[in-house]
Amino acid sequence: MKKKIFSGVQPTGVITLGNYIGAFRQFVALQDDFDSIFCIVDQHAITMPQDSKELHANIRKLAATYLAAGIDPNKSTLFIQSEVPAHAQAGWMLQCVATIGELERMTQFKDKSSKEGVSVSAGLLTYPPLMAGDILLYNTNIVPVGDDQKQHIELTRDLAERFNKRYGKTFVMPEIQLPKNGARIKSLQDPTKKMSKSDDNTKATIRILDEPKQIEKKIKSAVTDSEGIVRFDVENKPGVSNLLIIESSLTNKSIDEVVAKYDGKGYGDFKAGVAAAVIEHLAPIQARYNELIDSPELDEILDAGRDKANAIASATVTRMEVAMGLGRQVKRKK
Repeated sequence: MKKKIFSGVQPTGVITLGNYIGAFRQFVALQDDFDSIFCIVDQHAITMPQDSKELHANIRKLAATYLAAGIDPNKSTLFIQSEVPAHAQAGWMLQCVATIGELERMTQFKDKSSKEGVSVSAGLLTYPPLMAGDILLYNTNIVPVGDDQKQHIELTRDLAERFNKRYGKTFVMPEIQLPKNGARIKSLQDPTKKMSKSDDNTKATIRILDEPKQIEKKIKSAVTDSEGIVRFDVENKPGVSNLLIIESSLTNKSIDEVVAKYDGKGYGDFKAGVAAAVIEHLAPIQARYNELIDSPELDEILDAGRDKANAIASATVTRMEVAMGLGRQVKRKK
């Protein structure tokens, strides 16, 4: 039997090239070896104020992106968190197992709540138990996450262990899978920091739905250096190295092969080549996305994913309720 993997992504805007290379391509590879469950965690998104129409649109965009990037509904389960009531139910029960102190120590809460003049919702404090519920509902064995989420997965394990000790064995203990030393795509304007969809400088970030001319323009204006030689040196040539990583990742060629391609050529040819590689790779993804975004097919896939997730998650919630003594305890025949 395959081990289960669970991953959740918030629908907070169009996926960047960095997200795609760093996460979505890995998701596609994982689905061949694991029983993979991918969740659009829209209930997490509302811990911060959202425009409702924009959130609706972003949920659909993210679902279409998952599929366009290569997630196969015949191999994986894709669904929307809010369409499976068990998530909110499990989140509440796990809130009652968590302590305020451990929630206040979560880095993301501390960072956002410490900003002057910023009022944060109670949901921002208590969403880690909801995240724990997301994972534990599906008897998850492995959670692939970045370093920034490690603390939350450790809390998930703590809550699962506490629940199991207090109420009896209920949850599978999930393991953290941190990313291997793979590609980490940096900002095109400041290659010392990661590419981010929240960057105020629109030239810094490539989104996977950007038009070819936009991609060309952004890469053409990417920060490099004055040396004029294409070589890989992250410390001294971060901008050039970032562009080399992008082309290498999307063409499945080694860094050395990409460097050799530009031997004796200047940055103009180099940037044009990187742009062409990005445009060529994204073209079929964008075409598939456009097929899906307003199609009945997308809704059919999400309906099927919801129904499959509901069956698994509701069974786990029932076990949790029985363990905690909630509701009427129905005697079951042996």
